[in-house]
Amino acid sequence: MTWARTVRERARSRLAAAASRSAPPPFTAGPEFQDPAPPVMVVQPTGPDDLLPRGVRTAGAWAWRFILLVAAAYVFLRVVSLLRVVVIPVIVAVLLAALLQPAAAALTRRGVKRSLAAAIVLISGLVVVFGGLSLIISTFISQIDTLSAKVSDGITEVQNWLAKGPLHLSDAQLSQYVDRAQQAITENQGALTSGALSTATTLGEVVTGFFLTLFTLFFFLRDGGQIWSFLCRLLPRDARVPTARAGHYSWHTLVSYVHATVLVALVDAVGIGIGLFVLQVPLWLPLAALVFLGAFIPVVGATVTGAVAVLVALVANGPVSALIVLGIVIAVQQLEGHVLQPLIMGRAVALHPLAVILAIAIGIVVAGIVGGLVAVPLLAVLNTAIRYLVRHPAGEPTADGESPGTEPADDDEAEAEDARADAMRSVDPQNPPPADTSLARDPEPAAKTG
Repeated sequence: MTWARTVRERARSRLAAAASRSAPPPFTAGPEFQDPAPPVMVVQPTGPDDLLPRGVRTAGAWAWRFILLVAAAYVFLRVVSLLRVVVIPVIVAVLLAALLQPAAAALTRRGVKRSLAAAIVLISGLVVVFGGLSLIISTFISQIDTLSAKVSDGITEVQNWLAKGPLHLSDAQLSQYVDRAQQAITENQGALTSGALSTATTLGEVVTGFFLTLFTLFFFLRDGGQIWSFLCRLLPRDARVPTARAGHYSWHTLVSYVHATVLVALVDAVGIGIGLFVLQVPLWLPLAALVFLGAFIPVVGATVTGAVAVLVALVANGPVSALIVLGIVIAVQQLEGHVLQPLIMGRAVALHPLAVILAIAIGIVVAGIVGGLVAVPLLAVLNTAIRYLVRHPAGEPTADGESPGTEPADDDEAEAEDARADAMRSVDPQNPPPADTSLARDPEPAAKTG
């Protein structure tokens, strides 16, 4: 049957054409004619993390990293606590070196050898410190009897007020309270004895730390730059220049901070000391020295030492003298807060007041008085180093050559400084003011004013 054969041949030809279109070309045709491999579908297994929202997974990732940082900080603080006999003298030596290094550098520039310059500055500092201590101790010894008598009179007055005042306490009740106080002292005699032994141990640590501080301070004054260069050479090559320059700017910030703090503390001590002297408050010189030392802890130190002066005036001279001393302390604090801090400290380091308060609180909680003393300068150094490394990761110098740590932390204050600088330039365009640290935010204006 011709027509049936024709139909079969057409069907075979159509099947062959369809097979030739769907089948891959032969291997001998070359890779350029081969069809791509069929897609492979990969089905990822569903784990417990896939069931959590993305925000929860991100928070968990940050959480375990934060825990590691806290653990590392805790281990570091434990090591520092174990080595406090060495660490504290080194920290004190660094602060003293920041105070005395400009004098040693001035002697070196005049041709004095570095060792001799460091020795001269160190001995001069010891003479000043021990001379002041001898004067304070002699004043304390000469006036302690007068103060003791006035304290006894003050206690008698308090007892009379308790008996004849609104409380109307009888002599029997007063004697009962005194007996309870004596009994408490007797029961805690063991604790007081152990405290005396710990004080003796602390005294030994103080003597050891004193000589270690002197030894370390001498070499910081003589070889401070070489020591820092040696430490920087231990770092990877790409990090040496940025770290060295960040340390350079941080050191200048620390020097400015220490000098400004000493000046502010001196003004506080002189102001309060003159007031105590005029009012004839006993121990006025030791109290002024206490105010001077307390002023090294910003905000908190001068307030606490001023309160001590008010209490001594209250016990020695009565409530009227105490109120006058309180007014003097408040006036000096206002002078410091509104004049000295913006004028002197603000040019040395720019830190927000909240950052200062929190740093002091954390320092006192972690390391006591030493922590409160070191917290603010440490924060100032870190502030300068971080600002510099963020803006100059390659280690290039700042546009105006100034430390980036003096840039105002408050945006309003920064804008006010920029406005003052623009106003001064508009008044005298031919003699513009020196490059302000606030211009470090924009290198081009700093270069124009250069």
